[in-house]
Amino acid sequence: MDQQLARKLQQVGEGFRLQGPFFSYEEVSHGNVNRTYKANYVRDDGTGMAVIKSYLVQRVNTYAFRNPIQLMENIDLVTEYIRQKSPGKVSLHYHHAEQDGERKTYLMDEDNSFWRVCNYVPSVTFDTCDDIRVVRNAGEAFGEFQMLLSDFDASRLHYTIPDFHNTRKRYETLVQDAQNPEYRERVEEVKEELGWLLSVQEQACKLTDMYDAGQLPLRVTHNDTKINNVLFDEQTLEALVVVDLDTVMPGLVGHDFGDAIRFAANFTEEDAEDFSKAGINLNIFWAFAEGFLKYTAKTLTENEISTLGLSCFVLACELATRFLDDYIVGDKYFNVKKYKHNLVRTRCQIALAKDMLEKMDAMQAIVNECAKKYRKE
Repeated sequence: MDQQLARKLQQVGEGFRLQGPFFSYEEVSHGNVNRTYKANYVRDDGTGMAVIKSYLVQRVNTYAFRNPIQLMENIDLVTEYIRQKSPGKVSLHYHHAEQDGERKTYLMDEDNSFWRVCNYVPSVTFDTCDDIRVVRNAGEAFGEFQMLLSDFDASRLHYTIPDFHNTRKRYETLVQDAQNPEYRERVEEVKEELGWLLSVQEQACKLTDMYDAGQLPLRVTHNDTKINNVLFDEQTLEALVVVDLDTVMPGLVGHDFGDAIRFAANFTEEDAEDFSKAGINLNIFWAFAEGFLKYTAKTLTENEISTLGLSCFVLACELATRFLDDYIVGDKYFNVKKYKHNLVRTRCQIALAKDMLEKMDAMQAIVNECAKKYRKE
């Protein structure tokens, strides 16, 4: 155990007034942005017997998240709202520290490191999963998250990442960079990919356009709906709680649904070298959609339901534009681990989007059937 780190975690715990003596920690590898630790304390259970109480202590990456205070204000508003609406259920709770005479959900130490503490939930997670039951449970978790926040005023939240899912602006950035003479060599290499993405631009931007026209409502969205952001019961595999709320902000329900499907229901990884294998697994799609709509069918508008199938195509295209743009400008945003990594990612997302276009009617039919089932129409 790193004694210097242990002392720092103990000091953070004191700042958050965690009770009992600190005695150990473990680093948690889940997540690639923040540094996360399971900090263990000894408590008296009230009868003189010692019990172990654990907390998740995180040092937030303030390079990745440039507005950490706004980020924590969003998280605090959302988690406390959910806790009030679903007492007795597993939920996230961020502890408060006294700093500068104020009660805050974060702590800035002498090195200007940004710390936060929440409850530890014993659980298991899945990076990928073909188990239909687990996928359905993940859909239920994200659907319940949406349902519990369906009457929350999303305008109260900060846009911590402006225009994150503004597909029109993503396309505008791609076109602008593709026209820059500085990037001519790489643009020549990706003419086929660029041409296809531009050929479907209007369809890919439909959600953004509908929102701008007042046809889709603003919701509280998670914006990182990968299956590994759901904690599951170790024995029953029932979903316990949605985690990793750093990207919670106002958005469209299709952003969350589409991104979840784009990630979970692809036949292959999003950076597979053999992108010919990419495509939408309708069994996984159906399982997630059923779980999601079990909780949301009665809260979503007709326009939202009618665009859930399309949302998957939209998110695949949007991410493809981001991967391709990053490749064109020299791989400045996404972490690359192999030769032409962003171009590989682009081609895989395009292959997935093409398959989604072919299966769009089937996808929307599944959504409609699930919505009808849970609306009891």
